[in-house]
Parts: sequence; C-alpha cells; structure tokens
Amino acid sequence: MRAAGPARARRRRDREREPLVAIGPARDDGQARLTVVIYLARHGETEWSRNGRHTGRTDLPLTPNGEAEAAALGGRLAGIDFDAVYSSPLERARRTAAIAGFPNPRITPLLREFDYGDYEGKTSAEIHELHPDWQLYRDGCPDGETPAQVYRRAHDFIDLAATSSGLVLAFAHGHIIRAIAVAWMSLDIASAIRFQLDVATVSILAEDQHARGLKLWNAPSAS
Repeated sequence: MRAAGPARARRRRDREREPLVAIGPARDDGQARLTVVIYLARHGETEWSRNGRHTGRTDLPLTPNGEAEAAALGGRLAGIDFDAVYSSPLERARRTAAIAGFPNPRITPLLREFDYGDYEGKTSAEIHELHPDWQLYRDGCPDGETPAQVYRRAHDFIDLAATSSGLVLAFAHGHIIRAIAVAWMSLDIASAIRFQLDVATVSILAEDQHARGLKLWNAPSAS
C-alpha cells in the first residue's frame, strides 16, 4: 500500500469533516422491523483522559480542547433526527452532549463509566507495575465493578435503547461504550479489550438481515 501523498491525505481529512449519514433501522421482506440503530459518542478530552488515567467516578470537566472536540462532534451529528438521546450522568458526557447540540438528553446511570475502584486515577502502566497480567475486561477492579456487572449494564442499556425502535444517540465513556458494542454483538465481555476507542468519536451499532454488527467504529469528529 502506498503512503498517502498530500492530495490523498487532504481527501481523507475532508471525509473526516463530512457529517454522518443517518442509518435507518433494518428492513426485512419489505416490512419495517422494530429494531434500533445506536450511535455511541464518546465524550471529549479531559485532563485525565489526556494523561491516560482511569476516570470512572471522578467527575472531571472537559478541557478547552475537549470542548472544541465536542463542537466538532456536533458537526458530524448535525442533521440526523434521533428518536432518543441519552447521556451518562457525569459532567464530561453531559457537557459533550450540550456542546454537540443535544442539551437535554435523558440521563441514565446505565451509561456511567466502569467503576475502577482502587484503580481510579491510575494509568495502565501504574497498575501493571503491581499486577503485570491485569486486564480490565477479564479481572475488573478491586473495590470497583466486575466485568460481569458492566456487561449486565451494557445489556440493560441496549434493552432501554430498543424501546425507541429507531435512531438512538448515547453520550458516554470509553470502556462502557466498548462493553455495549460487544454486548450488542453477543461477544464475550473479555473481547472488548480488542476495540480501540478514542475521545470525541462516533460509533454505530446496527442490524441487518443476518446479524447485529458495527456499521462504524471510532470515527473521529471533524476538526
């Protein structure tokens, strides 16, 4: 594969700036099915996300850069008529939603981030100094949540979203979004470690006549 030249790189950046196209619920044999398409938006940058620190219960604000990312995220979501919009109760998710143009989301604790317990505020490197083989989605966190608990929350959110039977948008956090994605596809929670997810990105979960899957993953906001 050839390295991208200036023109190719410019075209790639232009595509990243384009608004997303709404993906409607699947149809089968010409009949509309009662199904849901879920857009998952990760919040913009915070001081801890920039430094790689696990941020669960700690209610941090967005950085100025994170607010700019949230505004750009709104550009990608503009023009899509969502049937329901949800948000985590934490400020970084609610603020991202507001800046992106969705000031009144339905708040649900199902979208709160993984409770990291004793690992709150620590980087993965710091945790691995104590527990070299630690994996979040396999081992969970001492005095925090287990992977099974987070997986249950993910399924519960999917059930909640499905009551809308249309386009649903959710503003949430990196590790719970990954859990929702694997729950949607009926994968084991441990497989969530394989899904890279950056701040201020959009992912889309949808269903066709064959199975549930990813229509879009980790798409950057316009910049």
